[in-house]
Amino acid sequence: MSFNLQYRKATESDMNFLIHLREKTMSEHYISSNLPATREVHTQRVLYEYDKANIVIFNNEPIGLLKINRNKDTIYIIQLQIDPGLQGKGIGRFILTEIIEEAKNSQKTITLSVLKTNKAQHLYSSLGFVIIDENDDSYFMEFQK
Repeated sequence: MSFNLQYRKATESDMNFLIHLREKTMSEHYISSNLPATREVHTQRVLYEYDKANIVIFNNEPIGLLKINRNKDTIYIIQLQIDPGLQGKGIGRFILTEIIEEAKNSQKTITLSVLKTNKAQHLYSSLGFVIIDENDDSYFMEFQK
């Protein structure tokens, strides 16, 4: 499936959208991981590497966040969040597939981390990401297909 997605750099005016998106997409995972899910925690996470934040646009509406760090050898997916109302429709898979193609073309490794309680890990595994390490709360994954 293909989606006509656009991306634009996040600006200061996107903060409320991004905090609300993070609360909707991550609170349940933080709570089930016994991590604090306060507005302050979500705000700190949104601000982390904010210069790499891109708003995902679908049908002229902001629907998500892709925060990605590209360097010489690696593409690190810092955060990928899609509005819960649009999850399960293939948008995340489409975005990840584009990143995988980019990595293959540039011969870069893709890495990411995911909370152990987040069902997105199944999507990552189905695309070829494998667990290479873990801590108490998260799996660290790398694309290996």
